[in-house]
Amino acid sequence: MSRSVRRPRSRTPLAVGAAVLLGALAVALANLVVLGRTADDVLRDPAQLRPAQVVIVPGSLVEDDGTLGTIVGERVGAAVELYRSGTVDALLMSGDNSRISYDEPGAMRDAALALGVPPEDVFTDYAGFSTWQTMRRAHEIFGVGTAVVVTQELYAPRAVDLAHAAGLDAQGLVVGDGGRAGREVAARVRGLVETVVRPGVTGGPPIPIDGDGRASWAPPRS
Repeated sequence: MSRSVRRPRSRTPLAVGAAVLLGALAVALANLVVLGRTADDVLRDPAQLRPAQVVIVPGSLVEDDGTLGTIVGERVGAAVELYRSGTVDALLMSGDNSRISYDEPGAMRDAALALGVPPEDVFTDYAGFSTWQTMRRAHEIFGVGTAVVVTQELYAPRAVDLAHAAGLDAQGLVVGDGGRAGREVAARVRGLVETVVRPGVTGGPPIPIDGDGRASWAPPRS
């Protein structure tokens, strides 16, 4: 006697629709949480900022010749103005340097130096591979307690939320709009998870933010 083979039931359109709806609700809820709990600390007027130890400049695209892309160029320009106004005492350039041929922190540092910031007040973090890495390393490696994060309006809530989770008394300064929101909507979900899970980050020796920034610079490559 042959046995009949049961075929797995395919999901009904109703079940698929319910799953999609639940996913959309979860994304919406995560975004509401991030936006809601950072609303008071995301500012557009530099005059409203409290003085802080440092301005954190998250990395973004730089060209092969070291020229800053538009997004990171806006951030560096705003950071330098905060330094000149006395709102912050130092700059922390944090970005991706995972490849020898690509150096976000170095390019941002060179731009700040070209604008007249003294070298001892410009710090570099070469392991800022994500916003969470940037914020947690600022606290754990550089000993930052108070900070202003300069970034575009689209990214500011997530950046400030992650900074708070990393132990920083942080404010965000909006320096532009940042473009399309699709990817950032999803990134806020990941960021909210990181504020709960608090994953580990790349370690290293301490580099006090109240010391000499040149101690954080990588040696020149031959």
